[in-house]
Amino acid sequence: MYSIIELNNKQYMVELGKPVLIDKLDVNEKDEIRIDKVLFYRNDNDVKVGTPYVEGLVLSAKVLGTVKGKKVRVFKYKRRKDYRRTIGTRPQYSRIIVEKAQ
Repeated sequence: MYSIIELNNKQYMVELGKPVLIDKLDVNEKDEIRIDKVLFYRNDNDVKVGTPYVEGLVLSAKVLGTVKGKKVRVFKYKRRKDYRRTIGTRPQYSRIIVEKAQ
């Protein structure tokens, strides 16, 4: 089973029982979230495509925790002005696992 969901105005492909990284959610670790914005759902030969969302389908997911991603470096430069600046940031992600589809 896999499906395409929408969270935080971004689309993610999730599979049943496999963890996936998404943008950080404001929930605690081991909380259960319900995802009702399912755009596409496939289970063996059963395929459902939403317009825009599949009605009556809700996925239950468990939050495994928060992790940091790789460092993203930003480099600013102005020629002939002796201006160089390097900035780095590490984005935070929530790791979730889809447990069941209802």
